[in-house]
Amino acid sequence: RALGKRRMDLENLYLRQELKIKDDRNTLVYESESMTRIMDMIARVAPTDSTVLITGESGTGKGLVAHKIYQLSQRSRRPFITVDCGTLVETLFESELFGHVKGSFTGADANKIGKFELAQNGTLFFDEISNIGLEVQAKLLRAVEERKISKVGSHRVITVDVRIIAATNEDLTKAIKDGTFREDLFY
Repeated sequence: RALGKRRMDLENLYLRQELKIKDDRNTLVYESESMTRIMDMIARVAPTDSTVLITGESGTGKGLVAHKIYQLSQRSRRPFITVDCGTLVETLFESELFGHVKGSFTGADANKIGKFELAQNGTLFFDEISNIGLEVQAKLLRAVEERKISKVGSHRVITVDVRIIAATNEDLTKAIKDGTFREDLFY
């Protein structure tokens, strides 16, 4: 009975996913072949837990694509947290991502929950990821690889389960060659 119920649950999940995809294709208005290819890619990648990198010029809808992937994912009932890498101050970036404990630096008058914790079991969207400095990139890479973080000023390790979606208008292969973006984070 347990195996039968599990099979039914998986089938139910699959059918709900298929309905979502069909509903979205019916509600979005587009005619171009390139948009059809994008929608097909979204439909293929959304049900996975794969990390996704979305590239394109400013104003082309990278954020909309990220949100569509989230809506069609198995994490759609969990948080979708955006990290606007273009507006965050470099010195506060680590605190924004991982949180901090009271007293860990001047002005830290209370504990703060970071974006990774807020996105637990959901999706973390890095908008314009190419704007992150190399030092924070190293810490982000560690968090993505190990799925563990520590708040600023704490040695306590917190396990996190988030899907990463990133977007940029920069050519990251050029940024890697220029030494402004980590190759290991790119991969």
